[in-house]
Amino acid sequence: MLANAPLARHSFVRVSPDAWDACVASQPALAKEPLVRNWAARGWPLIVRRPGPCDVHKIGVPVGLPLPPIAGKQRISTVVPADAIISIERPPELATLRDVAPKAWRATIDMLDLIAQRHHVACRAFGSLAWQGRTGLPYLTGQSDLDLLFDLPATLDVHGALDALLSDIARCAAYAPMRIDGEVIRADGAGANWRELRAAKGEVVVKMATDVVLATVRVFAEG
Repeated sequence: MLANAPLARHSFVRVSPDAWDACVASQPALAKEPLVRNWAARGWPLIVRRPGPCDVHKIGVPVGLPLPPIAGKQRISTVVPADAIISIERPPELATLRDVAPKAWRATIDMLDLIAQRHHVACRAFGSLAWQGRTGLPYLTGQSDLDLLFDLPATLDVHGALDALLSDIARCAAYAPMRIDGEVIRADGAGANWRELRAAKGEVVVKMATDVVLATVRVFAEG
């Protein structure tokens, strides 16, 4: 089991079917949805989230499960025992999901992949595109955003590198057929919305594993 492995926000985790069955059985509202009931048995992942106010007295790993539109787009939040986790992986790299994406998205995906290579960052998907790729369920609609994570290297030239990355993303987003949303992620897992970073005149919201803080762009980039 992987109870002692670091669990970054947005990580995809799979839990043992027995542990998931016990979790669902303890929450009758979850048991009513067939997709939820059989989720772990199908080998589908959950996503690690930041703990909420209702998780304060719960022991385990806070996880989320966004259901597809055919199941009402319900967002399920629960906590699973750490020793129930049988695999952990970062969200998939965007380029690996190209064939899952609508054809109208693919030129944008190619451009984002080039931007990621140019700036030596990993570009990962964690929203509807990623869930459709991981489950085969129809998550994408005509109104879907492209939700991305841009993983920064451990060392960063604060005076230009981040600005250049954000400018390239913005130029790509201006011509994209979908809204490009998401975060820039530091090496320690803390993240800030890329649009807020680019527009910031003062502080931005920085989301960490268990907390949310305000920081200037310089402080965020320096970690």
